[in-house]
Amino acid sequence: MLEITNLQMILSVISGLIVGFSLGLIGGGGSILGIPLLIYFVGFNYPHVVIGTTALAVSINAFLNLIPHARKKHVNLRIGVIFSIPGVAGVLIGAELGLLTPGKKLLFIFAILMIVIAVYMLKRKCTDAAVNPTTKKSYGKLLSIGFLVGFASGYFGIGGGFLIVPGLIYAGGLNIIQAVGTSLVSVGVFGLVTAIRYSLNGDVNPIISALYVAGGVLGGWVGAYYASKVSKRLLTKIFAIIIILVAIYMLYLNFTAFF
Repeated sequence: MLEITNLQMILSVISGLIVGFSLGLIGGGGSILGIPLLIYFVGFNYPHVVIGTTALAVSINAFLNLIPHARKKHVNLRIGVIFSIPGVAGVLIGAELGLLTPGKKLLFIFAILMIVIAVYMLKRKCTDAAVNPTTKKSYGKLLSIGFLVGFASGYFGIGGGFLIVPGLIYAGGLNIIQAVGTSLVSVGVFGLVTAIRYSLNGDVNPIISALYVAGGVLGGWVGAYYASKVSKRLLTKIFAIIIILVAIYMLYLNFTAFF
């Protein structure tokens, strides 16, 4: 296991605070900052280890958040399992390709994904209200979308909630609140499978994951507290712009991986 300095341990907690705070404020998409924070802020400059470590932290956070959603009956376990089964196959394929991709090249591609996510966040409609589903359930679409999201999750070590939620609304016939709660099943499973695969290569640091989760729990609580006090749409726009700026910085640093 790689040695970790006391400063890096403190910075890992702060990174978790930042990500948890952003998730508490705006919901899905916040964890996308986890990887650049661990690399450029904590100084944990091992891309594959960071991806495996982040995947473990994302999984733990998802399962912890699943509990209150399940108690409120916001989780459709059957749909979540159906979505996750092909997703696991996608995760395993994605993780294998991710481990074969050189670190700098992986970060360059990840930065492009960050920009795509940020643009999606800028364009999507934000709503906290429960709405009636506008599409019918389609198992074929659930299976295909589940596989594709699982692949992205395994390749980049992300939760994929920003993709899973609209996928569950579109193919699962769920309303927004049910989709958010149910998505945590897949986020947790995808992150866990990714972490297990990366750990087989020694590319997971459980100490960093634990510190990251600890900071994330506190940050999430603080973010949720302030979420109702500020325009969620404005916060999402600001956060998306931050993601784009970080992504541009990552593209610049890893430009030589392709050119």
